[in-house]
Amino acid sequence: MVLLKKFFKVLGLIILISILLFLLFLTYITYDSKNKYEEFKQKVENFESLNSEDYRLYSEKFNKSGDFKTGFKYLNKAVELEPSMHLGYRGWIHLRKLRNYSKALEDFNRLDSLTPNAIDAPWGEDIDFLRGECYFGKKEYQKAIAYFNQSIKNQKGEEWADIQTMVYLGICEYKLNNYENAIIEFKRALKQSEYTCEAHFWLAKIYVEQYNHKLANEHILKAEETIEYKRDDRYNEFLNELYLSEIIELKEQLNRIKT
Repeated sequence: MVLLKKFFKVLGLIILISILLFLLFLTYITYDSKNKYEEFKQKVENFESLNSEDYRLYSEKFNKSGDFKTGFKYLNKAVELEPSMHLGYRGWIHLRKLRNYSKALEDFNRLDSLTPNAIDAPWGEDIDFLRGECYFGKKEYQKAIAYFNQSIKNQKGEEWADIQTMVYLGICEYKLNNYENAIIEFKRALKQSEYTCEAHFWLAKIYVEQYNHKLANEHILKAEETIEYKRDDRYNEFLNELYLSEIIELKEQLNRIKT
C-alpha cells in the first residue's frame, strides 16, 4: 500500500511537471509568433520586403474588412513586384468586391497578355468567365456572350464549364430580346443540373412574356423548390444572384394573370 501511494505521488508529480513544461512551451511559441508577426508587419508597412506574397497576404485582412484603400496600398505593391502572380487577385477584388468592371478588365487583360500560353484562373475562376461577368455588369451583353462562350471552350465543353456560364448566356440573350436563344441556354444549364433555380426563374419570365402561362407556372414552382441550391456566397453578392423575393413576386404576378 505504501509503495502504491508513493507510485501515485510520483505519477502526479510527473503529470504536474509535464503540464507546466507544456504551458511554458505554449507561452514561448505564442511569444515567438507575436514577435515574428510584428517583424513581418513592420517590414511590410515600411515596404522593405522583397516578397510580393507578403504584401498580398497583408492586404487580405484590410480587403476582407472593407478597408480597400489600405488593402490596395499593399496589394498594388504585390502587383508591382510580380504582376503575373497578383493581377488576377486584384482584378477579382475589383469585380467581386468593388464592382469596378473597367478596372477589373484592365487587370484581367494585362494578366492575359503576360501569360499568352496559359488559361489563367484568377482566384480559382476562369479568366474569360470573369471577363464575361465584367461585360455583363457593364451591360455590354454581346461582349459578355463572346467571353462566356470562350470560357466554355476553355473548359473543353459545357459539361466541364461552370453551370452559371449557361445561366449568364441565357440572361444576356434575354436582355437582348433573343428569347429563343435564351431558352436554349437555360435548358443547357438544366441539362447539367435540374436544380439550377436561376434557369427555372428566367425561363418562367420568358414564358410569361410569351403568354405560355402553363410552362411559366411549372418553372416558377421549380425555381421556388430549388432556391436552396442557388449560387450563393456569404461574402459576395453575385451579379446574377437570385432571391426568393423575386420568385414570390413573379409567382404572384402569374396568379393575378390566371385569375
